Amino acid sequence: MIDLIIFLSLLALGYGAGTWAEKRHYRSITERENATVNLPVVTLKSVDIPEHKIRSARLVYGSAVISVDYFKRILASLRNVFGGKVKSYESLLDRARREALLRMKEMAGNATVIVNVRIETSAIGKQSRRKNIGCLEAMAYGTALTVEE
Repeated sequence: MIDLIIFLSLLALGYGAGTWAEKRHYRSITERENATVNLPVVTLKSVDIPEHKIRSARLVYGSAVISVDYFKRILASLRNVFGGKVKSYESLLDRARREALLRMKEMAGNATVIVNVRIETSAIGKQSRRKNIGCLEAMAYGTALTVEE
């Protein structure tokens, strides 16, 4: 009985620590998004900017590899058995995508706009027998344009 109590306590502690780390990462993402809100990121191949006003165009990219913690992975596997929305993997994808976009914006520096933005995702560390996702990589890339005023 004591072993079960210790196991459940450690499980709850691990889940709580993972949730705390995830919330801290979301706060960091939100702060950095607010700081870079003036740099537009668009999926259009071109914008209505005359070519003679473009000073520079360069490839920028950002990549992020994010992992879901072990305890949320257990809960997600239970959700896979019963069906429904797997929130831990949804937040994993959201955090990776937003982090990759932020890193791309950081690489753009003082660019005016980033055009033709694309986001790619891939699962890393899949366990072949269980088909669980270990980590998720998100890569964002586009063309940073610096425009004369």
